[in-house]
Formats: sequence, structure tokens, C-alpha cells
Amino acid sequence: MSQESNSPTFERLHMLRTFFAPTIEVSAHCDLPCGVYDPAQARIEAESIKGIIAKVADNDDPDFRTRAILIKEQRSELVKHHLWVLWTDYFKPPHFEKYPQLHTLFNEATKLAGASGTKGELDAARADELLAKIDEIAEIFWETKKA
Repeated sequence: MSQESNSPTFERLHMLRTFFAPTIEVSAHCDLPCGVYDPAQARIEAESIKGIIAKVADNDDPDFRTRAILIKEQRSELVKHHLWVLWTDYFKPPHFEKYPQLHTLFNEATKLAGASGTKGELDAARADELLAKIDEIAEIFWETKKA
């Protein structure tokens, strides 16, 4: 670095240029280019949960049941993760204004994947409820993609 660039005058000029530099406003509806978000990821995991529940019901082997339940719990966490990514990263205020039920749908869906839902229970009906909520979210998601 040159002696000149260390001077107080140079630093003040640099600060002024930076402060008064023109700014450009940029806007996007998602963090990355479209195509990286998809509710199908949550649905695939929820389908897996439903399948595991059926297999556990048909098997008395305690080792198998333990492994299956562990996997079901992991899949439930993945459902919550995929839903949270859509909720917090893809959907933006204009979506929530147009679809005021979105917050409730996401809240209900993540709870259905949580400890009081598929993560903590072996109830196929809860898995069906979760799949139905994911389908409702997906319908809105695809409507927003058309816009």
C-alpha cells in the first residue's frame, strides 16, 4: 500500500465517496434463482413417514421397530425443515397478504410433523393429515409460481 493511501485526507475522501456513492435497489422474491424451492421435498419425507408407520404396524421385531421409529423421527424433522425453508425463505409478505391462511397452514403442518404429530406418534391418520396440509401449501406455492 502506498504512503498516500494511508493519509488521513485519503481516508476522508474514500469515506465521502463511499457515503455519497449512488445506490441501486434490488428486489427478488426468493434468496436464490427460482427452481430451488419445492414443497415436494416435504411431501416425499411425509410419504416415507406414512410408509414407516405401516411397516411398524406389521412387524413385531423390537430391533426393527426401534430402527423404524428412529428413521420416522428423522423424517419428521426433515419435513419440518423443508416446510420452514418454504415458510421463511420462499414466501414473502405479498404472498401472506394474498393468502392469509398461509401462516396457519405452516404452523399446523409443522406441528403435525412435530412431537405431538408424526414424530411422536405411530398414527397413520396423523400422517394423512400432514400430507393434506402439505398439499394445501403446495397448491398455494404453485399458484405463486405462475404469477
